[in-house]
Amino acid sequence: MGPELTLSVIGLGYVGLPLALALAKTYPVIGYDQNTNRIAELRRGHDRTDETSSETLAVSEIHFTDEASGLSNADIFIVAVPTPVDAANQPELSALKSATECVGRVLRKGAIVAFESTVYPGVTEDICGPILERMSGLKCGADFYIGYSPERINPGDSVHTVDRIVKVVAGQTQEVAKTLAQIYGCMNGDQIFIAKDIKTAEAAKVIENAQRDINIAFMNEIAQIFHRLDISIYDVLEAANTKWNFLPFTPGLVGGHCIGVDPYYLAHVAEAVGFEPKVILSGRSTNDAMAPYVAEAISAELEAGSKILILGLTFKEDVPDLRNSKVGEIVRLLTEYGHTVQVHDPLADPAEAQQLYGIELVEGFGADFDCVSGCVAHQQFDDFRFEGVLRDGGLIADLKGIWRRTKNRDQYRYWSL
Repeated sequence: MGPELTLSVIGLGYVGLPLALALAKTYPVIGYDQNTNRIAELRRGHDRTDETSSETLAVSEIHFTDEASGLSNADIFIVAVPTPVDAANQPELSALKSATECVGRVLRKGAIVAFESTVYPGVTEDICGPILERMSGLKCGADFYIGYSPERINPGDSVHTVDRIVKVVAGQTQEVAKTLAQIYGCMNGDQIFIAKDIKTAEAAKVIENAQRDINIAFMNEIAQIFHRLDISIYDVLEAANTKWNFLPFTPGLVGGHCIGVDPYYLAHVAEAVGFEPKVILSGRSTNDAMAPYVAEAISAELEAGSKILILGLTFKEDVPDLRNSKVGEIVRLLTEYGHTVQVHDPLADPAEAQQLYGIELVEGFGADFDCVSGCVAHQQFDDFRFEGVLRDGGLIADLKGIWRRTKNRDQYRYWSL
């Protein structure tokens, strides 16, 4: 199979758009998203996720559409839609099922449907395959085929981009796996690992972020221990990182669409087969408790009714993504404790901040704050000037340790994880 194939990418967010742009350098690509506003802005050359530039969009030949019928000419379908958890931390597959139904309506004989969304082992074959059969009237494994290639997008990372990292692929048959390897290989110099089967590839993805979550949970736990011992976790890590095999994790809030979500998918399937995933859920419990811990610790350092400036609302540094940000919880708790809280984040979309968290972002901020809290380590906050913003004797609450060596820090009080 070669460039004569027409590819389609369903879902044009942080995962789907970079993938579509990379594949479009070799293949004709249809980019589909059900969000009409998203398609309109991409056609104008604007990407709100900041994962690509207007120049890149301008020269791309992707056919952007919000009409499902526009997918009818595709030979290969790649589904890259979000798979979050619900309020009970159970897998929420409605977007994936909806996208699969959309593909099923236009599916033709000989087509391959590859899924990139994070799922627990078995979803592609046991849930998505039957949906495709039901919607198309075709037989999976005979009339059309399915595959899986887990996404590894790291928002804001300009080094480990989709065209530079190893892609894991798996197919319903070895021939399907080889076809997917050829397609993905065209964009990353054939850095392809063909997994044994689809369930293996699904499992590989779900443990990648679960591993990170557990390691961060360990950092968060020892940060709290060392705080009680009056030892800086960051001083400790500087020393420990001199050992060749010490893993370079740091404490902090765990939010976003992957690390704080994927372990629940693994826990779900573990419990479904009668196994209690103690370590996985313990890590989740530790990390989910960090926002309340931080809010309580900051409040304990302040007088009642203090004026607090929060810097950063996105779920991680140097990205505009607000999904599942734990900073929103800190703001809510500090407000409930009776403090006046203002939030500044130059990367976040104000309308989205209001919609998701009921937070009105401030562009400029006044003076005489009792506390300035750095919750997200955006690079532009590295050299933040406290003079004229934080009153003398006020509190610097430094979650990520970015101001440990700030000039004139002695005129303020300092708290960090």
